[in-house]
Amino acid sequence: MMKDSVELIIDYPAKIAAALLSNEIDIGLVPVAVIPVMKEYHIISDYGIACDGEVASVCLFSEVPLSEIKTVLLDYQSRTSVMLAKILLKEYWKIDPVFEQADDHFSNNIKGSVAAIVIGDRALKQRKKTPYIYDLGSAWKALTGLPFVFAAWVSNKEMDNSFVNDFNKANELGLNNIKQIVQMNPCSFFDLEQYYTQFIRYTLDEPKKQGMEAFLSKLSQMQIL
Repeated sequence: MMKDSVELIIDYPAKIAAALLSNEIDIGLVPVAVIPVMKEYHIISDYGIACDGEVASVCLFSEVPLSEIKTVLLDYQSRTSVMLAKILLKEYWKIDPVFEQADDHFSNNIKGSVAAIVIGDRALKQRKKTPYIYDLGSAWKALTGLPFVFAAWVSNKEMDNSFVNDFNKANELGLNNIKQIVQMNPCSFFDLEQYYTQFIRYTLDEPKKQGMEAFLSKLSQMQIL
């Protein structure tokens, strides 16, 4: 059984990536921006976390229009979202704000010309508070015409085929039971069934792999790894 062969550790993406880099864990669902800095990596699953247009949970939030933004606070929880934001601010939105690393309660500092990249549950909550919402998934699609992959299941060593097959089956089982999972984890601030079925994409098909390659290429060109 898959549950008997793994120890599950839950944390935010950047911490999981750090644990994978330091060999504290063998496999992680990690931001894809960590891939170029790994000594050895293997994408071991047919599944990941992606979008093909609007993603809803990874956004630039502001009280003012883009042209009036002077400073952008960067969410500490995901390296990929921060790097994506830097690309989009330069190439798509064509503004050049000052970047500042954010602390735990940085969303309280979204005021005036100070905007912020917010991800995850905090972003879904922030949607009810902030008048200007710029979705990074939508902007990437408009810029490149491609889906965007935020995270993939990556290992720092080779895994045998039987484990990979079982791991894929475990992922598929979860995806086939989204409705039940949402019912077990009620949410008051966003329709999670809609989020998991309409905004998030999971299969790492060829268009998503192309999107991931385009993103990693842009990171290299901009030298922001």
